Amino acid sequence: MRKSKTKSELQHPFQKLQNELARLIAATPPGDRLPSEPELAKMMGVSRATLREGMRSFEGKGLIRRRQGVGTFVVPQAKVIETGLEVLESIESLANRIGLSVSMGELEIKEIMTSPEIAEKLQVEEGLRLVQVSRVIHAENRPVAYLVDILPPDILTEADLKAGFTGSVLDFLIERGTPTLSKSFADIHAVAAHSDIAKKLEIQRGDVLLLLIARLYSDMGSIVDFSYSYFLPGYFRLHVVREVSNSNR
Repeated sequence: MRKSKTKSELQHPFQKLQNELARLIAATPPGDRLPSEPELAKMMGVSRATLREGMRSFEGKGLIRRRQGVGTFVVPQAKVIETGLEVLESIESLANRIGLSVSMGELEIKEIMTSPEIAEKLQVEEGLRLVQVSRVIHAENRPVAYLVDILPPDILTEADLKAGFTGSVLDFLIERGTPTLSKSFADIHAVAAHSDIAKKLEIQRGDVLLLLIARLYSDMGSIVDFSYSYFLPGYFRLHVVREVSNSNR
């Protein structure tokens, strides 16, 4: 008589790996380091490549942090920045609402020439000089977002940003009061981190990030800011409230 398989044996190998990793992470005190990748792969009976793939989701949820050349650490449960997409607010404003301290890390301000792609996005002529503002945002002592804003120099100059800029172009423009802002249009994507962004966010290349590509409009209908915002999924939860259509009734 054939012996029936146990529940564990019926699991898909990758699901089994995920469950075993979840148990190990839950049993490890926050701040402690997990066994090295070679040790973990041997413990789980998988290759290192499969192990890394299995660990991606836990890093995306903010449960572990992998640091190149140092190891993988279990992190305390982070506060999650949660917001609806119906109203545009800065990370700083959202974080203050839940008592989460955020700060700006690495900041780069430079002039760039308008490429055909950017000219189309900002609806300006090619060859113009633009201001590009790139920075890393930290929460609870780790980078959680990488933001890039591109603006015409008549909207924001390098000199403007050197005087009290804390990380939010949106808050800076709102506080200054000009131009008057009206709306933002954003595309939302899930993307794999390429090497330079992975380095800034201290994650592994190929880890999944949430990307918002947005255009910010003035009340005159002109685009004043084109931005790329990369977020670690484990630290941000975005939702949309939608009305039910009655058009078929």
